[in-house]
Amino acid sequence: MEHSQIILRIIKQRNISAYRLAKETGISESLFSKWEKNPTSGISSINLAKIADYLGCSVDYLLGRTDNPEVNQ
Repeated sequence: MEHSQIILRIIKQRNISAYRLAKETGISESLFSKWEKNPTSGISSINLAKIADYLGCSVDYLLGRTDNPEVNQ
C-alpha cells in the first residue's frame, strides 16, 4: 500500500478532512486531492513528519513498516 493511501485511510477513519489537516500542518490541500486521484509514495520527509506529528503516530506507521502507530514515535 502506498504511503498516501495509508494517510488517506487514517484521516478518513478519524473523520479529519483534508482541508483541516492541510490548514493545521501547512501542507497544500491539493496534495491530498492529487493522492485521491493517483496514489503515490511521493512525499517529502518533512511533510511526512508533520502528518505523523499531527496524527499522533510514528512515521514508520505511515510508511506501513509497522501496524503499531506508536513504534519509534
